[in-house]
Amino acid sequence: MGIMVQKYGGSSVANVERIQHVAQRVVENRRKGNDMIVVVSAMGDTTDELIEKAAQINPHPSSREMDMLLSTGEQISISLLAMAIEAAGEPVISLTGGMSGILTDTAHKKARIASIDPTRVLKELADGKIVIVAGFQGVTKDWNITTLGRGGSDTTAVALAAAVKADLCEIYTDVEGVFTADPRKVPHASQLPEISYDEMLELAKLGAQVLHPRSVELARKHDVPLVVRSTFSDHPGTRVVEVNRMEQVLVRGVTLDNNIARIAVANVPDQPGIAFGLFKKLADHHITIDMIIQNLNHAAKNDISFTVALDDLHEAAQVSREYLNEIGGQGEVLEKENVSKISIVGTGITGNAEVASKLFGTLFDLGINIEMISTSEIKISCIIDSEKCDEALRQLHTAFALDRLDIV
Repeated sequence: MGIMVQKYGGSSVANVERIQHVAQRVVENRRKGNDMIVVVSAMGDTTDELIEKAAQINPHPSSREMDMLLSTGEQISISLLAMAIEAAGEPVISLTGGMSGILTDTAHKKARIASIDPTRVLKELADGKIVIVAGFQGVTKDWNITTLGRGGSDTTAVALAAAVKADLCEIYTDVEGVFTADPRKVPHASQLPEISYDEMLELAKLGAQVLHPRSVELARKHDVPLVVRSTFSDHPGTRVVEVNRMEQVLVRGVTLDNNIARIAVANVPDQPGIAFGLFKKLADHHITIDMIIQNLNHAAKNDISFTVALDDLHEAAQVSREYLNEIGGQGEVLEKENVSKISIVGTGITGNAEVASKLFGTLFDLGINIEMISTSEIKISCIIDSEKCDEALRQLHTAFALDRLDIV
């Protein structure tokens, strides 16, 4: 029928029984006539356990050695899944990221895919085998193993689907698709049968943990047909496509991201090039910046505030302090961990004053102060204190009538 790429996350292969369940699903699709490429994450909490073990041995290991360690989690998964498929009577082969032709840059722990040579994968498919690929990893041109960061297996799957021109890429997880909010926090969240690439990208960037943002970017760029489904049911899931009728809908979802921190670089000189120098230095350290606000203070001084991933807080703050010293700044670098980013996403929302009013009014009614605001054509994000973030998520979901969402 065609080439199908399936990706299974850590919860989908958390134990022997689940691996056997995945193997059965893969074999069923193979026997329907599909050429199968299966991308697999590490089992359950394996990655976290490896990180803990590393910390016990060396609190500050090199990024290269961490990649060597963490890449083993996926190699365990792919070999066990291959064995389960072998036991079901189907020809199969497991391949690491490097064996699959995935070439990355040299940024250990957060590498980006530079190119994919699918020759080996296509040859194995042509020989009639199911191909199991280790997600989350690749190699540099010098054959050093790299990992792609959290959510990297999604990126692996979509990138492979684009490289082999797959007919479909299915991302399997522990929920039945994309919801209007995290159903584990908002019990009345509605599952969306379809969503546009742009809206999915915003939801992913803003904390929805169903898909990694880089995977959505790749899917949109290469027009990869993408479906999010549950490993544990036959629900059809959510299709991620270009959907024109999405313009009829305003707010599509509410997201909450607790994996962030805020940094404020206070009292920097108000002159050209200061912001450029700061963010150039952060970029050189491969630190991803999200929201940015610059405030004009008195005496020709500015405050520059921005958010980073919680894991990058220590390094970002250190880089910021070094930069402040370099320019002779008299200010200080302030760090704040207990913040969350709450966002609403939907087509045309920034052009509708009622949407912004309802968002800010709901937060006001809850007594929540807004520390930063960011907007785009399809989203409004606010940085708030983490103390009431879950309550804010539920109240906003109700305020925008997403509990009663009914898409035909």
